[in-house]
Amino acid sequence: MTSITRHISSDNPRVMVVDGSKVARKLIAQLLEKELPGVSVIACATGAEAQRELQVGVIDLVTTALRLPDMDGLELAHYVREHAPQAYIPIVAVSGDVQERLVRREIGGDVTDYFDKAQGIHALAEFIRGYVRPEPKGSGSVLYVEDSRVVALATRRMLEKYGLAVTHVISAEDAVALLDSARERGEAGADLVLTDVNLKGELSGGDLLSRIREHYGYGKGTLPVLVMTGDDNPVNQAALLKAGANDLVQKPIEERLLVTKLLFQLRVAQRLRGQNA
Repeated sequence: MTSITRHISSDNPRVMVVDGSKVARKLIAQLLEKELPGVSVIACATGAEAQRELQVGVIDLVTTALRLPDMDGLELAHYVREHAPQAYIPIVAVSGDVQERLVRREIGGDVTDYFDKAQGIHALAEFIRGYVRPEPKGSGSVLYVEDSRVVALATRRMLEKYGLAVTHVISAEDAVALLDSARERGEAGADLVLTDVNLKGELSGGDLLSRIREHYGYGKGTLPVLVMTGDDNPVNQAALLKAGANDLVQKPIEERLLVTKLLFQLRVAQRLRGQNA
């Protein structure tokens, strides 16, 4: 494992297509290559093949049939969540019986989204485009935790430029107070939390992450947490991801990468909330 951080490549996304049908794999691959110039399609016939490919390089998105020759697509989705070397990978279940499984409540939290084949193959290409090449503008509220006011001012202006509402606090303690107050009103307090690891005060960004996941019980889809860190130690990065970070952003911050990751996490969370509404 050479890297833990996940880089969403807007220019050359890598999409894994897992389907037992050779015809389906070829059709989806050809369409994606036509509709998304620069895309690399990794076509896998079985879940086992997909598991091997996951360890080879960064994958930006996985689409999987629900019925595979060697396993259920949901079993593969769970494997991706547990074993993929990078952070959160969107997983889309592509099937003709998605609605039936939804009625039976068989689509679990490992699947990011689902697509009904009845909508047509061209609709699938547009659907995937929304994940690997999201719109440059977003909407949503960000709770931003940063103890350097100079850094915070620049980052806040950057995020607001992309259409985001930003609430800045200088400590994890301040963030906890804001989240506590929001819970009393029956609200989450923000659509996403962006926090540095090292903060002034008794609580670190890691402590804040732990409180969000364990004390409040907010899952990754309910309240995404993006953690900024200057520590490139894979062990420490892995610990943050295991503790519940949706993704990591390496410092010094690169605007395009931060915004891409942040808008992506907001989009996924908004989709999940829409499904559960």
